[in-house]
Amino acid sequence: MTCSMVVNSKSGNTRMVSGAIKRALQAAGVEFIHAAALSDGADQEQVMCEAQGACAADVVLVGFWCDKGACTPSVATLLSALHGKRVFLFGTCGFGADRSYFQQIVDRVSSNLAEDAELAGWAMCQGKMGPAVKQRYEAMLEQEPENARYKMLLDNWFAAKDHPTKEDLDNMAAAAKKAVLGD
Repeated sequence: MTCSMVVNSKSGNTRMVSGAIKRALQAAGVEFIHAAALSDGADQEQVMCEAQGACAADVVLVGFWCDKGACTPSVATLLSALHGKRVFLFGTCGFGADRSYFQQIVDRVSSNLAEDAELAGWAMCQGKMGPAVKQRYEAMLEQEPENARYKMLLDNWFAAKDHPTKEDLDNMAAAAKKAVLGD
């Protein structure tokens, strides 16, 4: 069994998850024949080059950070080029702990898959957000101290600050292993 992995990580959360997944699959005997980091602003030629390398494997693992409830355009383009491949999606987002929310994200992201690709499985977890996000939420709350939504956003920032946790990483690796190997 061979795998390839292409990861788009803005703050390092998805890259951290990709490492846990890769270690778990390698320990189970999976050979990685292609691995790449995909930037947010990758041009069409770069994306197609990574897609070509990724398609050499039996299964393609694609990691993404959640950008406005979906993935970045470079990931969407990559997914559309994975013709005939089994694909495992994994991602991180600032909000979490709700499988139905994660499912909505995966539905939007997987809608970019090539028509002849197979979604082998997926996993998502919460990821920490940068200090600029916290500052933005604090400024919004300072302007409207009674705004419940702004309070919720700031509370969520604090809830997310330690993610992905070891438990998150273990769960993501187990989901990938199950999807790739059927274990």
